[in-house]
Amino acid sequence: MMANTPRTVGSVITRCTAERRGALIGYLPVGFPTLDESVDAAVALVENGVDILELGLPYSDPVMDGPVIQRATLQALATGFRVPQVFAAIARITEQVAAPVLVMTYWNLVLQHGVNRFADDLVAAGGAGLITPDLIPEEAAEWIAASDRTGLDRVFLAAPSSTDERLTQAVAASRGFVYAVSTMGITGARNDVDTAARTLVERLRRAGAPASCVGLGISTAEQVRDVLGYADGAIVGSALVDALMTDGVAAVGELAASLARGTRADRG
Repeated sequence: MMANTPRTVGSVITRCTAERRGALIGYLPVGFPTLDESVDAAVALVENGVDILELGLPYSDPVMDGPVIQRATLQALATGFRVPQVFAAIARITEQVAAPVLVMTYWNLVLQHGVNRFADDLVAAGGAGLITPDLIPEEAAEWIAASDRTGLDRVFLAAPSSTDERLTQAVAASRGFVYAVSTMGITGARNDVDTAARTLVERLRRAGAPASCVGLGISTAEQVRDVLGYADGAIVGSALVDALMTDGVAAVGELAASLARGTRADRG
């Protein structure tokens, strides 16, 4: 059955705020362990409480990814994944669920495909936009033009080390949310919220960001709840990929349901 037209990222975050909760964003690499299983896993995330999907494009030199995601993306490439398959995957996902689908991609892959062609193919598949971790706003004129033409969201990254000027640029260029990169304890040694993340979100808010979502290292419902005490969204990646790698699609759904419980506390 065809799902409803996929919602925009901004409308989902606005809805979550109206419900006095934050958004849960789930990351998985498309094509891992197979294309079919990556589609099934993405659908399972939404069916178990994830509000926004983030699909990672496998890349041959994933230097900005952690070891779990690196292993998964390299395996996807080894089994034959190619960039055009992401559009087929998104089309299949959006036929089943209405959550917006963002693609997380290294910019070189977009350049190789063609920026305008990539934007058009993403729109045709039902995608919502791009997260571009290695693209800075001052070098993004071609993508900004293509996304303005097509109405796609564009999510730029901000880090605790970013200057106020860089944060202002990221806020001005982003549409949907700003991705606040931080670290959380995932080994059990430190399970507290990273103070740097809270400070970064406060700085983004002062810079005018309509929404900020925190990612990197969140793995439990308690950490989701902590992050959503001050941010608009919590992004979970490695924990979900590890569950898929270890125990398959069912385990991904179970973890998503557990993580979603962390969104239900009243906002701080």
